[in-house]
Amino acid sequence: MKEKLVIQHGWIHDAIHREPYVADILVEDGKITEIAPVLKSRNIKRARTLDAAGAQVYPGFVEAHCHLGLDGYGVGFEGADYNEVTNALTPQLSAIDGINPQDESLRLAVEGGVTCVAAGPGSSNVLGGTFAAFKTAGKRIDDMVIKDKIAMKCAFGENPKACYKDKDNYSRMSTASKLRVILRQTQDYLARKQAAGDDILKCPPFDARLEALIPVIEGLLPLKAHVHQANDIYTAIRIAKEFHLRLALDHCTDGSLIADDLAREGYPVAVGPTLGHATKFELKNKSFETPGDLARAGCQVSIITDSPVIPQQYLALCAGLAVKSGMDEFDALQAITINAARHIGVEERVGSLEVGKDADIVIASGNPMVSDTKIEYVIINGKTVYFNA
Repeated sequence: MKEKLVIQHGWIHDAIHREPYVADILVEDGKITEIAPVLKSRNIKRARTLDAAGAQVYPGFVEAHCHLGLDGYGVGFEGADYNEVTNALTPQLSAIDGINPQDESLRLAVEGGVTCVAAGPGSSNVLGGTFAAFKTAGKRIDDMVIKDKIAMKCAFGENPKACYKDKDNYSRMSTASKLRVILRQTQDYLARKQAAGDDILKCPPFDARLEALIPVIEGLLPLKAHVHQANDIYTAIRIAKEFHLRLALDHCTDGSLIADDLAREGYPVAVGPTLGHATKFELKNKSFETPGDLARAGCQVSIITDSPVIPQQYLALCAGLAVKSGMDEFDALQAITINAARHIGVEERVGSLEVGKDADIVIASGNPMVSDTKIEYVIINGKTVYFNA
């Protein structure tokens, strides 16, 4: 027998239609199977009912770039697993091997309505490894993952320079050169493997780093580029074009300065973390006006916390601060729902309230982008994981 849940009479903000509407939502076995003003009685027989009259109903919020579960709550540097500082090029690393679902930060994320995140290695490395997309409730990461590899993290600018300046990466030119060299090596490695066919004796020696980059070269896995400064954004685009790679641009602090170019290029952009001081030179232009500027230019915009830089539970508040700085409210909602899901390639499952998608649902007393709004229920895969008693 199917496990059924009916959410009745709520104001639906589905992240697809600009205007909210009153309707009921039928959930069966963790999926949304019907949204209608009145559900047919035969469909809701034996269903658990949740009355949302007067409440606002949203898709679960989606974070397109963070380190949730990799940089632990209250554990300091010793407990953090989001950077491998022994080598500037570590594409063979996988976030799923470091995420700790028992960390307190995941519970706090749920309480803030964040139901899905993309988390992975930090930005110290030129190539850091693969990001994973996962739900924020559960005890075993294998059961929480939507995709264990959604993108290959790369980084430009101050971070890889600062981390490896005493080793072998002192300038932006070095960062770009290192990335180009290993991409060329991967092309050669792949060509040799293909030429060898089934003859194992002719195959090149196994190389874990190059194996991890084959999906990038083949266009199956995008580069997820840490880029704040405009020149770094352009370098990431330049390299992506040289190697015919897919690309997503994360942080985009200088986005307002080049919004027209970014709109023409068409790559998805994720903006943040914006709350707080500019702690280094490449952040001097950070502003909550940037997401709105990019959206008005025609970019697909996500808003990110980069948690723990901003605690994960304040994702919706960051969207609200963008609205306060001029962003259209519906654009801001999409920036933490469907656009974020598209940014990380999981839009078929999460990011909007639509038939066929996972039943990840937030029920709130008002607009969750406003600080005094209470999150009343958080539902993930059709199960209530948080209730504000």
